[in-house]
Amino acid sequence: VQLQASGGGLVQSGGSLRLSCVSSGSAYSLNSMGWYRQAPGKQRELVARITTGGVTDYADSVRSRFTISGDSAKNTVSLQMNSLKPEDTAVYFCYARNLIGVPSWGQGTLVTVSS
Repeated sequence: VQLQASGGGLVQSGGSLRLSCVSSGSAYSLNSMGWYRQAPGKQRELVARITTGGVTDYADSVRSRFTISGDSAKNTVSLQMNSLKPEDTAVYFCYARNLIGVPSWGQGTLVTVSS
């Protein structure tokens, strides 16, 4: 499975960014897609995920600021990030999980929020 993410960059505190990811090559249908992030010196953490049925889940720290959306027919997922804070600075990883539970990861895209 190949996951191609795009949309990271540098933004000022309070600004917005949109991340996008497309999955291809899976032998099985996908069950969910989403985003994790990893800040320097910290563990990778879930940011948001969405199932093919449209059920979403968010980390408490982003719940009111980020919105995840997906197109199960096209195997794409996007993350609209508003009101960004310096603590959102991290490498963001797109992931996809197929129906037999096997996860795949994208290469990561850097989001930097300056204060």
